[in-house]
Amino acid sequence: MLIKKRDSFLFIKPLKPTKLKETIFYLGASFIKLAQVLATRSDFFSKEYLDELKELHDKLPCMSKNNFEEVFKESFKDFSFKKFENEPIASASIGQVHIAYLENDTKVAVKLRRKNIDKQVRVDIKILNFFNTIFKPLFSYYTKNSIDAVINEFSSMIKDETNLTIELENLKKFSKVYENSGVLFPKPYEELCSSSASVMSFMEGFRFDDKNSLQKYNIDFKQIISKLVNFYTDQMLINGFFHADPHPGNLLVNTNGDLVLLDFGMVKNIANDTRVAIIELIDGANRGDFETFVRANKKLGTISYEAPEALMVEFSQKMFDIFSNDNLSSESMQKLAFEVLESTRNLPFKLPSDAVYILRVSAIIEGLGTTYIENFNGVKDILPILKDNMPKALGMKDSILEMTLDEIKSFPKFIQNLKNMVIKGSKGELEVLIHKDQLEFIKKDLKDYFGSYLKSLSFILFGIFLIFYDENLKNLALILVSLGFIRVWFIK
Repeated sequence: MLIKKRDSFLFIKPLKPTKLKETIFYLGASFIKLAQVLATRSDFFSKEYLDELKELHDKLPCMSKNNFEEVFKESFKDFSFKKFENEPIASASIGQVHIAYLENDTKVAVKLRRKNIDKQVRVDIKILNFFNTIFKPLFSYYTKNSIDAVINEFSSMIKDETNLTIELENLKKFSKVYENSGVLFPKPYEELCSSSASVMSFMEGFRFDDKNSLQKYNIDFKQIISKLVNFYTDQMLINGFFHADPHPGNLLVNTNGDLVLLDFGMVKNIANDTRVAIIELIDGANRGDFETFVRANKKLGTISYEAPEALMVEFSQKMFDIFSNDNLSSESMQKLAFEVLESTRNLPFKLPSDAVYILRVSAIIEGLGTTYIENFNGVKDILPILKDNMPKALGMKDSILEMTLDEIKSFPKFIQNLKNMVIKGSKGELEVLIHKDQLEFIKKDLKDYFGSYLKSLSFILFGIFLIFYDENLKNLALILVSLGFIRVWFIK
């Protein structure tokens, strides 16, 4: 109701901003994570709702004194700090952050995991799966698969996020891969880190969505957003390794205009095939190339190989409209987005598991952009970056000489593979490989096909059984046998 900006539905009115925030917090950490995406969408929510939802990033109620002391003692056996501030500077769904000072007066940020948060998360996941089981019969085959993919990926992600040792390893790898990116990351103090606590260098800065601070330090809105889009394009589409939780509580800007990235509990890899398919999809949509766009969707597994072309044309055109319009207002963008979602109802559409994180990040960044630029279209900003880095993104060499040498090196292998294929073909041993997503749709069709035959056969067999069981039931038996044969006749 809120997203579609309706006053009511079936006489039920939407919750007020404060009540909505309190309800989400009451539901627990997993539901807070889901709501954080919406907390950036100024195109979906009015300012009064956004002001409340923003507090879901880092202003949640902190742990009780007893819980805090218990977690602290568990995490730090010896008193490791010269000074420790008990009042947290940020309190999020998984943990809370405190300022502390080491023995050499170095200022650090200490993240403490909430007491029993791992157990709470497991309960949340059971609740999500319970509701999924109840409502699953109401959805189509493809929608069921999409929902299952979202829940499975989300469950895996949030369980990992409760283990701060995984966050430490993510940070170390991320800092190494992107050490020359121009983006700043905290430095970990590994000897003080554990599964329930992490100690890192304190990073100065203010929230990315803090307009007043950006204006105070004369930081250009468009420049900082461009820097963010550039960095995430590099992460997701060129390297295939990205920070999947860039909400404003984790994304800071310092007084020099540098981006600072925090909280590495949610870091993901994209399979190379998926990454290349996404690039092709974006490129095809931008050029209005129907064949490239459809082919990329099929590679990703979002659309069935057997999808009707007429429906694909309709779906593709709506996507092309988004890419081709530089001046879409937030309302227009929202309208188009809902139209796209509506059109997928008529398509054999499935949301791949990798797409869960990509869509989450894209939604957050798009939302941050609309905070500053009314007609912000992040997709359009991605295109020139992709064009400049297309060879690198697709794994191509920079020069013609390098490409030629690679082809020469691979030629003997090509000849050997060709020889093996000819030999197998002559022996009748040639195998045809089918894409896993296409196989899934084939399996479904076969299941439906043979399922119809089995139902028909059950009618016939039950009819025959009734004849032998009781002659008085022969009329009913005749009807059942006839229905069975009619079903067989009309099976295509």
